[in-house]
Amino acid sequence: MADIERERAVLDFYQISSLKPETLVQWPTEKDRDSDASEDESVKKKANRRKSRYQALERAVSTRSSFVPGSETSGSGVANLVQRDEPDPLGSTDSVVRTLKQLGVPLQDDLKLRNRFLLSSTTFSPALFLSQMHATADTQSLLNGLDILSRSIDQKSASLKVLVESNFERFVRAKATIDNVYKEMKYRGVDPTPPRARAHSRHASRNSFRSGSGAPMTSPLNPATDPRKKNALAKESEYGILGIKAPLLDVSAKAEEVWGPALGGREKEEHLKTVVSSLDSYKEYVEISAAIADSIKRNDHESLVEEYTKARRFAEQAKQLAQELEGSQPDEDQVYRIVLAARMWHDVEEQISNLKRDIWRSLVSPYNMAKPDSGKSGDQHMELITLLLELGVEDNPIWVWLLSRYDYLKSKIQSTTERSKVEIEILRRRLANSEKPSPQTIASHMRTLGRQSLESKTKTFDSPDIAELWELNVAYMSNLLSSQGILGEVLEFWQTVQGFIEGKTQRSLPVGYRGESKEHHRLSQQGTVDLQKGAVELVSLIRESVLMFFAGPPPEDISLLFSPMPQTPSTPGYGGNLTPRDPRFNLDPNNIPPPSPRRGEAWEKFAFWPPWSNSLSGVHYLARMLVLVGAAACDMASIEPVGQGDAAEVERVKTLVGVARERCVTALCAAWNRDAENIKYVEDWNRSPDRKEVTKMPASFKAFEGALLAGMQNILYISEAMDKPGAGEIVLPPPPKLLQMVRSQYVTTLYKALSGMVENAERPVKKADDEWTNVRMLLTLSNLSALRTEIVPDLNTQFENAFSVKLTDETKTIRDVLSQIDARLFQSYTRPAIETLKRIIRAGVSDPNWAPSSPSRPKEVRPYVYEALLSLVLVHTQVSTTAATLTSQVLSYLLEQASKELLEAFKSRQRYNLEALMQATLDVEFVAQTLSHYTTDRASELQSQIYQELDGRTDNEARARLQGELPEMRAVLKRLREASKSEFACFRKPKRPVGNGLERRETGGSVGSL
Repeated sequence: MADIERERAVLDFYQISSLKPETLVQWPTEKDRDSDASEDESVKKKANRRKSRYQALERAVSTRSSFVPGSETSGSGVANLVQRDEPDPLGSTDSVVRTLKQLGVPLQDDLKLRNRFLLSSTTFSPALFLSQMHATADTQSLLNGLDILSRSIDQKSASLKVLVESNFERFVRAKATIDNVYKEMKYRGVDPTPPRARAHSRHASRNSFRSGSGAPMTSPLNPATDPRKKNALAKESEYGILGIKAPLLDVSAKAEEVWGPALGGREKEEHLKTVVSSLDSYKEYVEISAAIADSIKRNDHESLVEEYTKARRFAEQAKQLAQELEGSQPDEDQVYRIVLAARMWHDVEEQISNLKRDIWRSLVSPYNMAKPDSGKSGDQHMELITLLLELGVEDNPIWVWLLSRYDYLKSKIQSTTERSKVEIEILRRRLANSEKPSPQTIASHMRTLGRQSLESKTKTFDSPDIAELWELNVAYMSNLLSSQGILGEVLEFWQTVQGFIEGKTQRSLPVGYRGESKEHHRLSQQGTVDLQKGAVELVSLIRESVLMFFAGPPPEDISLLFSPMPQTPSTPGYGGNLTPRDPRFNLDPNNIPPPSPRRGEAWEKFAFWPPWSNSLSGVHYLARMLVLVGAAACDMASIEPVGQGDAAEVERVKTLVGVARERCVTALCAAWNRDAENIKYVEDWNRSPDRKEVTKMPASFKAFEGALLAGMQNILYISEAMDKPGAGEIVLPPPPKLLQMVRSQYVTTLYKALSGMVENAERPVKKADDEWTNVRMLLTLSNLSALRTEIVPDLNTQFENAFSVKLTDETKTIRDVLSQIDARLFQSYTRPAIETLKRIIRAGVSDPNWAPSSPSRPKEVRPYVYEALLSLVLVHTQVSTTAATLTSQVLSYLLEQASKELLEAFKSRQRYNLEALMQATLDVEFVAQTLSHYTTDRASELQSQIYQELDGRTDNEARARLQGELPEMRAVLKRLREASKSEFACFRKPKRPVGNGLERRETGGSVGSL
């Protein structure tokens, strides 16, 4: 029985129907409110509201929750009394969260679910708690838990009882204070019952203090007579508003008196309602005018056309209504419609007329004609034409715009051409009147070409002023002929015209209100013909301008710059930068640059060639300009009225390319010839960093000639313009006349350059500088050797590949000239050494003491031999240190000359006895073996002739005795070679032993050779 009562008590306490978890009913939905969540939401809402003036007090009150151990803070930052964890209230464990986590209940991320398991939360769910925490608990454990829970509740109740008992007096005093405040507010300090006589009462003294103010006592039932009672919270004082009721009534009466007539105009209100209803009925009529004005202001063309179409429709309806009435009396609605439509149409038509006038002005304005920038739309004229067609116009806007565009381009071509030519002529005159640059200055620009490529040094192969004029020429050609220049605008103009002629462009244009603008979509036959003629005329203007620039003489009239064109949008070419340095064109009418002086220079008859310009800058910039000319000629011929309609104009375009090319080649050949004469000044006698035996001159010459040949190829064939469609029919191959001119000039420049090199080598110097003269000759000989073997053949090959010709005769001629020049310089260098050898040998052999006396045998070579060999040592030193590659050539030649002089010297003696024959043989063989490394066929032949001469000038006895002396002569020769090995070590063959035996050379005689 006791167990049943306990079970019932548990069921009643936990409000469940069964102690078995699987039979537990679901917790009622209405009791499953998430009060904590509601509390969090309310806190968030309060946090989002404006902060109260009592925020400090609220914060102080809210901080009391922080004293609760284990309390936590919600997501909004507001603290609550729910702990993070707590022990099981039934006493099974000291951590509910840990136990549930072990059971697999996910409480880490779900705060609401955790609160339903914590007893301190208002969302605590007993059924959920028991079904999870005590799912396996039996009845006895639940009853034990009930006892633990009961004791816990009793302990908390006891603590609360102690709290109330200890603070009971405080509770009583707080209650008395609240009652006193209520009485003070309700009765204004007067007790509704008569006060009892109590001596020394606190309330009595308070009443006495209040009554001491001298105010008469009144009954609390008559508050109107007691000023203290009129604000009391009593029904008689209307709960405190009786004191302000009378002033409010007075204010209300005054307001009614003042604002009554204004607010009470019922008739005016009815009238206004009638007006508003009428306006609502005819709202569209009234709003159209304002809508059109707003659309015009906002440049909303779509809305503008829509509103204007609506206005025209209303106007037509009003006209039709007036015609239908035919003099009958209209009703009020019809009158309103007609009057409003007429007023609306008058206003709209005035606005549209002003708008059309502005659009026409914009359509033909230079702002619209000028080529648009990258940030602006290029179809602005199409927008204006579209709008005019939508609004309806009498004139054809397409024809008007095309005609205005033609006039604009024509004026721009003329003004740009005239002004650019004058600006170019001003700089040209200033250069022509300046001093002629020295050859050293010209050579300095050519010298830089050998160090760096032409493309990377486009600013240093001529003076800055000359380069500036070249750049101005290129800018003029680019502004006139490039796809971004005037020709590009002409091509774009023709494409637009062609689109309108073929009807492709009109497909996207509107036909206007009820098709009234459809007639403007077609260009007349005469208009089409005029546009085609206009395109041909624009091409002809550009062609004539370019032709006059290349073929015409320099202009004489430069007065155009005395009154410069105003820089306004209406000026053709506005925004173009034709001058790199504008201050140079601010001319003084009293100080006009004089015409170019006549000095007989080739460039005086060319308007495009800067005075004193060299061929390097000329070939670079002319190639760029002719690429523009060639590409522009192809573009001109691609315009249908030109390429397919006017054969004469096509021929004139071809002529333009031919004439411009011929004039450029003629001017360039003249400058090339002048530079070839000055290229000798490029020689600075500094060694080449790659080849020490030559100077920098060969590399500079090769770079100069190579750059001229490459640039001349670009000028003659204009290869960069051949990518254009139909370029093969417009840019024709160069005529043989031009090729022959370039061919002759190339060979001539080679001759002049070689002559200049020889002149540099043979230029006289002070007598004390003979050594430097020899060095220059050796370096020049080494340079000529490099030219003959490497550079000139490479240049010939480049020429043949560039111009598809064979330089057979020229190559042979150039080779012969190089050989002649080389032989000439070689003779000039070796002549002093040969003269020295001749003097030494002739003097030595003709010496009376040359032949040893009989019967003594020669033991030494004569001193003249040593002297001659030492002079060759000096030559060897000079050649090997200056141009090592020439050492063998020079020494071999000098050996031949020494042998020749020995032959001539020995011929001067009539007879040779044995001693003289032995001395001559010893001298000749010593020289031959010492210089054996430089022996040539010619030297061997001369030595054989010497032996023949000696053999012919002796007798048979001496010949026979000489054969017996040969062994001793070999020993003597060997001893002499060993003794002079250090003195003549420079003549030894490197890394190869020198033979020192005597050998017999058969010469047809009896005299042998060692």
